[in-house]
Amino acid sequence: MKRKVGKEEDVGQDKAPADDGSGTEAAIAIPHVISVRQLAELLDVSAIDVIKYLMRNGIMASINQVIDYDSAAVVAADLGYETTEAAEETVETAERYRFDDEDSAAQKPRPPVVTIMGHVDHGKTKLLDAIRQTNVVDTEAGSITQHIGAYQVQVHGQKITFLDTPGHEAFTTMRARGAKATDIAILVVAADDGVMPQTLEAIDHARAADVPIVVAINKIDKSNANVDRVKQQLADNGLLIEEWGGDVVCVPVSAKQGDGISDLLENLLIVAEIQELKADPTRPAVGVVIEASLDSSMGSLATVLIQSGTLHVGENVVVGETWGRVKAMFDDKGKRVRKAGPSMPVGVLGLNSVPQAGDALNVVGSEREARVGAQQRQYGREGAKRVGAPSLSNLFSQIQTGQVKELNIIVKTDVQGSLDPIRSSLERLGSEAVSVRIVHSGSGSITKNDVMLAIASRGIIIGFNTRPEPEAKLLAESEGVDIRNYQVIYNLVEDVEKALAGMLEPVYIDVVEGHAEVRAIFKVRQGQIAGVYVADGKLSRGALARVLRNGEVIHESSISSLRHFKDNVKEMAAGFECGVGIDGFSAFEEGDVIEAYRKEAGG
Repeated sequence: MKRKVGKEEDVGQDKAPADDGSGTEAAIAIPHVISVRQLAELLDVSAIDVIKYLMRNGIMASINQVIDYDSAAVVAADLGYETTEAAEETVETAERYRFDDEDSAAQKPRPPVVTIMGHVDHGKTKLLDAIRQTNVVDTEAGSITQHIGAYQVQVHGQKITFLDTPGHEAFTTMRARGAKATDIAILVVAADDGVMPQTLEAIDHARAADVPIVVAINKIDKSNANVDRVKQQLADNGLLIEEWGGDVVCVPVSAKQGDGISDLLENLLIVAEIQELKADPTRPAVGVVIEASLDSSMGSLATVLIQSGTLHVGENVVVGETWGRVKAMFDDKGKRVRKAGPSMPVGVLGLNSVPQAGDALNVVGSEREARVGAQQRQYGREGAKRVGAPSLSNLFSQIQTGQVKELNIIVKTDVQGSLDPIRSSLERLGSEAVSVRIVHSGSGSITKNDVMLAIASRGIIIGFNTRPEPEAKLLAESEGVDIRNYQVIYNLVEDVEKALAGMLEPVYIDVVEGHAEVRAIFKVRQGQIAGVYVADGKLSRGALARVLRNGEVIHESSISSLRHFKDNVKEMAAGFECGVGIDGFSAFEEGDVIEAYRKEAGG
């Protein structure tokens, strides 16, 4: 598809079609959806020019609006480019963590990568410091003093890599982005405090990732330490230590005094040896971003864990949606290095922007490949959801096609007492075709961390008399995570049972349109109306609405009236104040939140 730019084209400057170096014009690959801004970058013209060309063809679009391939191809043709539709599989899915093409004969043992998890104040950071202090190496003069978020220690001539990002939240966030960066998880439990809610959450996150757990019982130096009580609590939650007949390694330590640290490190090597961790150091490097930041003097700085292959200074790389050429690398001691092999963490300079934790790094042959690869990843994520993610609505079809053999469920309830009957009822529903696995359960509202775990585990979330937090709800909607809310246990179990059997009827989901905060109450003849500030979205007259007080729903009906000063209006947008009447409700209090929503058929 190509049309030569004629004299009548007065929009922008004429652009020479791409040349692949062979003397013939290379067709530009455009994905099936692309934003106006991205199309402008691809065609090397201003976004205003693209918008004008679209308008000439009867298409009205803003700079951030996504258009389809046909519309983009018309603009490209007007600018003299031949186009082809890019394959739907992007660099993101094609390249990320592909080790199946490695030469097994070239694989060599690699150091294990370890993450530390546990409850707050149980000593995760102090344990990391104690491990680091056992391997202190003086920084060489002239090296870069920069914390890179990961480091290696040596034990009897063997290396262990530690990710200096304590906590299961960071661990699961990376997993949700497709990065399996950890080989072993250390679970830190304080001997004077025992197993706590975050301890249980960390256990569930490690199990969901199928990562072996090594327990470090910390603070054994305290007078009220009770190691046996901790071991019993772990056993009660499914972690049976070796000396009690289980397979979980348990090491008592004191991060404060340094006791047991060497024993812990030796046990990590034993667990790693059982796993037979290997990688091919001869292939082009594949890695994952642990953390990244913008340094005022050095620019974009990314801590990258090399997972396979070897990364060299000077190579071109694609890192998530950014790209660049490796200008410099340095290890965890601040020493400049020329190359980095498997399981080695390095600080990387030379990227054109800051990537995100969990982004994949891939070495490519040229700067152009790097730039195009980054653009393809960007296109692939444009408005993307978890395509094919399991939900109760599509579960049966996914079972029949073999896509799902295990239904992972995160259960959240209002009170702890409801968990056991719900867990036991759901776990009994498994069959030969598909098993039901409770990945995590707990009481309280549905949090962003619950949604991240559902993304990483390809699971669904079931709430019993509890609601998702606003941030969690937005993330679930953008990532396609199925959240179901119930008030009756029988209905909850029945829906899952019907979904497994393919008998679940379509349901309607609530789509939130906006929130407003009650800031004043006014008396009228009919009772009271609320003076509100629209915080986000919009309020529409006649829309369904619920009144929330301290996060709890106290009334559900619809918006009966909407006034802006003296005028009756149909809707009010975010940033404005108005008066709101709710059908059948007038007992407003300052601080109440009005949530407007609509119902749509869906998952």
